[in-house]
Amino acid sequence: MAETDITRQLAERAAHLQFEDIDEDAKAVARQCLLDWFGVTLAGARESCTAIVAEDAEDQGGNPQATLVGRGIRLASRQAALVNGTASHAHDYDDVNMALSGHATVAVAGGLLALAERRDASGRDLLTAFVAGYETACRIGALVNPSHYAMGFHATATAGAFGAAAACGRLLGLDAESMARAFGIAGTMAAGLKSQFGTDCKPFHAGRATEAGLQAATMAQRGFTSRGDILDCAQGFAETHASDFRADAATGPAPGGGFHVRNNLFKYHAACYLTHAGIECGRKLRDEHGLSPADIASVRLRVEKGADRVCNIPEPSTGLEIKFSLRMTAAFAIAGVDTAGMTNYDAANAADPALCALRDAIEVELVEGRPTTWSELVVATTDGRTVTVEHDSGIPAADVAAQGERIAHKFRMLAEPVIGDNRAGALREAILALESQPSVAQLMQLAA
Repeated sequence: MAETDITRQLAERAAHLQFEDIDEDAKAVARQCLLDWFGVTLAGARESCTAIVAEDAEDQGGNPQATLVGRGIRLASRQAALVNGTASHAHDYDDVNMALSGHATVAVAGGLLALAERRDASGRDLLTAFVAGYETACRIGALVNPSHYAMGFHATATAGAFGAAAACGRLLGLDAESMARAFGIAGTMAAGLKSQFGTDCKPFHAGRATEAGLQAATMAQRGFTSRGDILDCAQGFAETHASDFRADAATGPAPGGGFHVRNNLFKYHAACYLTHAGIECGRKLRDEHGLSPADIASVRLRVEKGADRVCNIPEPSTGLEIKFSLRMTAAFAIAGVDTAGMTNYDAANAADPALCALRDAIEVELVEGRPTTWSELVVATTDGRTVTVEHDSGIPAADVAAQGERIAHKFRMLAEPVIGDNRAGALREAILALESQPSVAQLMQLAA
C-alpha cells in the first residue's frame, strides 16, 4: 500500500471537479439526495437523540453561523453540522449507496450546508461540492469494503468523514495538496462501530462524520499538517481498518459508468436498508398473493449472511430496535403495517401480541452468494401450500424523473408537518432549481 497513491488521486479528483463535469442524471439525483436530506432532517429534528445533541451544543454556545434545521436557532457551523447530521439519520430513513455500504448523503450534507450557509455560497457551488464529497465517500468505501464493514466499522461514520472533508474542501477551493491533508485529518478522526446499531449512537455517527469532515477541511485550509497519504501509508486508514485494499474500485468508474451518486438508493421504508427487501417480499405476499397473517403457518426469510451482524435483532423491544429487526419488519409488511410511517416504529408495536406472534413464526436463514440487498420469503400456508417471493432492493432506479416524483412525495410527507405546506413547497422548488439559487442561506432559512 505504501507504494500506491490513492489518497493523491482521490484528493485531485475532489479538488478539481467542476460543475460542467457532472452529467445531467447525476445532477438530478444529487438534487434528489438533498431534497430527501431536508425531509428526513426536518422529521428527525425533534427526535430525542437530536434534542440531546442540540441541548449540549447550545450549552456550549458559540457564534450563530448556521441554522439548525427544524429548530429555528443558529449555532456555530460545526455545532450545526453535528446536530443536523444527527437529525438526518435519526429515523434511519435516509438514502444509501452500496459502494459505500452506508449513507453517503447524511455524512456529507450536514457539514457542507453549514459551511455553505456560513460562506453564503451559491446553489451551483453547493451542488458541485456535494457531488465531490459523495463520490469520495463511495470511492473510499469501495477501497476498504467488504472487510471494513464486516470487521464492525460503520462506513457512514468512517468513509463518510472523508466524503464530508472532500465536500467542504471543494467548497473552500482547496488544492489537491491541501485536500490530501484534509483527508489525513479526517482519517485520524473517523470512527463509528456497528455494535451501536439500534441506539442513539448510530445517528450520532452521521453527525460526527459530517462535523469531522468540516473541521478537517477548515483546519487544512489554515495550514494544519497531517499525512498526505493517509489511505496508503503504513498504519494508515486502510491498513488499520480493513484487510481489503481495492485500488481499482476506488479509482475506476462507478458501477454502470458515470458518477456514484447516480447509483444512490432511496428509502421508502423507515428502517435499516437491509430490511427493505424482506419488507418488499412481505408486501408481495399481501398484494400479489392475497395472503394475510391468518393464512400463514410459518415463514422462512432467506437473507445474505452479512445481515446477521447488521439488522437481525430477533425480539426488538423499542421502536429503534424494530428498524434493525429482519423478523419484525417483515411481520409489519405481512400484517399491513405502514413501514413508511415513522410513528409505527414504537414500543407498543414491538410488544403487540399479534405482531409478535407473526414475528415468532418467521425463521431467518442466512445464505451465501447473494447480494446483501436481496431477500426471499418461503411461506407455508395454513391450507398446505408453499408460496415463494423474492426481491432485490439494490438496483438503482432506471427512471430518474419517476424517482424524483417519489422523493417529492416523501419530502412532503416528512416536511409539511414540521414547517407547513407553503414553506415546504418553497423549499422543494428551491432545491429542485438549486443551480439558480444565489445563496444557500435562503434554503436554510426556509428549513428553520
